[in-house]
Amino acid sequence: MSGPIGLVAGLGTLPVRVAEGAVASGRGVYIVRLKGFEEPALEGYPHSSVGLGEFGKLVKTFREAGCQDIVFAGNVSRPDFSALKLDFRGARLLPKVLSAARQGDDALLRVILTELEGEGFTIRGAEEIAAHLLGPVGLVAGPAPDEAMQADIERAVHVAREIGRLDIGQGCVVCDGLVLAVEAQEGTDAMLARCAGLDPSLRGTPGALRGVLVKVPKPIQERKIDLPTIGVATVEGVHRAGLAGIAYEAGGALLVDREALEAAANTVGVFLLGLETGA
Repeated sequence: MSGPIGLVAGLGTLPVRVAEGAVASGRGVYIVRLKGFEEPALEGYPHSSVGLGEFGKLVKTFREAGCQDIVFAGNVSRPDFSALKLDFRGARLLPKVLSAARQGDDALLRVILTELEGEGFTIRGAEEIAAHLLGPVGLVAGPAPDEAMQADIERAVHVAREIGRLDIGQGCVVCDGLVLAVEAQEGTDAMLARCAGLDPSLRGTPGALRGVLVKVPKPIQERKIDLPTIGVATVEGVHRAGLAGIAYEAGGALLVDREALEAAANTVGVFLLGLETGA
């Protein structure tokens, strides 16, 4: 590998940590900040801003920056495709994008990935650049889950993998065997806010935690992009919803700002547990 890491960046802490990892590796980074999703903390790095429909500009920008390896990181909402400003390459790609978008987010991302690989770029996972982000096996923070919580984890894993197989989402909340929510386009934070609005008879409370959030990759997923991420905001949302903990697939989730994440979980008594692959 040579040349700076090319980073296609949306909002959030994750692209910042990837940029830091690229610099720490000695390779450096060149960032394409997606218009409308420009993370302020990335302002100090070498960058350009590119619209979601400007695929030709994206390719040209990375080539001129000398990038071979490209990483996707950060939060980007699905756009209104009818309102996109397209360059020539973007217009040629649009029919494929629209067709894939009807199948789900993973299908959509695979189209973009395949096109970039066809241009000679290599797509890297965020964890290849910042390996410390990858969640390990075992109890990371908080109290160990009891038998009832373990049963909720098993149920939530099964449901999360089923919705993932259908390219719907990566997360599921279960309490006392009942599925309280599954993640779709709204994302994890909004799903947890919905759970917090449910009657306390269906879930725990911050003073008596019950239930779990599970996040796992979709079985159909290209794992170089869009792995589940867990951060301090996830712990805070789980606690507000009265849930006892978070479980994720070890090696299949990114723990952002690990020290702060562990501190937040320990403070509110929420467990963070890495499950063995296939568990």
